[in-house]
Amino acid sequence: MRATPFHCPFCGDEDLRPHGETHGQWECRSCMRAFKLGFLGLLNPNADTPGTTPSGRRTAP
Repeated sequence: MRATPFHCPFCGDEDLRPHGETHGQWECRSCMRAFKLGFLGLLNPNADTPGTTPSGRRTAP
């Protein structure tokens, strides 16, 4: 079983329910927004990624 979100990324409310038939789609009954969560991949802490330090932390623009 995969993890589920605890809070809406828009309003922070906890009234979330699955949305649609595709995995990762959720709806918030508080702000009436639907959103999709997905996994992008693992980060390489040694790679030079623009906007990050070697430790993976974001730098100021």
